[in-house]
Amino acid sequence: MIRRVTGVKQFGAALLLAFLLAAGVAAVGGAVDSVPVSGPATFDGRFVFARLRYADGYSGGGFFYRQDLPWAHDYPRAEQNLMKILDEVTFIDPYLGADGGTILTLDDPALFNYPFAYMSEPGYWTLSEDETIGLRNYLLKGGFLIFDDFHADDHWYNLETQMKKVLPDLRWFQLDASHPVYHSFFDIDSLEYDEVYPGDIPIFFGLFENNDPQDRLVAVANHNNDIGEAWEFSMTGWIPIDLSNEAFKLGVNYIMYAMTH
Repeated sequence: MIRRVTGVKQFGAALLLAFLLAAGVAAVGGAVDSVPVSGPATFDGRFVFARLRYADGYSGGGFFYRQDLPWAHDYPRAEQNLMKILDEVTFIDPYLGADGGTILTLDDPALFNYPFAYMSEPGYWTLSEDETIGLRNYLLKGGFLIFDDFHADDHWYNLETQMKKVLPDLRWFQLDASHPVYHSFFDIDSLEYDEVYPGDIPIFFGLFENNDPQDRLVAVANHNNDIGEAWEFSMTGWIPIDLSNEAFKLGVNYIMYAMTH
């Protein structure tokens, strides 16, 4: 658990981070949407971080401060850094390529090779019929999906709308720190969690098989949160070490849960 960050010093640091992101990070991503599917040339059984690529309703060609699309936010440094941590603290032998993982569409049959998938900015996400079927089959056959990096009610409503197409009978439950996903590797004793950008209070939601919180957790939504940002900038000194450490704990726990359930 980290203690809640308050005070002028931390607020000033947050403003500085926002300015640095706005002014200087455009070179990190580039027009990522033109990059072909990444990852290892052949699947060899290792754990690979799978990032989901999707069509979105955002027509601006990228955020105002960087030229990546919502699905590619924090790519590839977020997964690169998380995989390094996973390699150091567990016996998993993850893929450590320069791209950090693989990028897949939701209707790609190769998605079934990967027990864990990550989606950034689901507030901009839209689904085709083929993607709806592909994601439904992936989750029902044992896949585990993390939604991250989204804030505000309208983004939450979009996530709910899209997932109603995928699994119409399931509803979201608010998670607390007692759930096994938060004890699958590290013991996380509180979800009173500070994120990179102050203001909103992070809330964690889950979808369960059969709408039963005692059953398998199918997906987690890190609402009002951006743990991918903490992964990406953990090596820069722009954010508190305690904050990035907590984000890494969440990431490792999500992966360990996906690998064991």
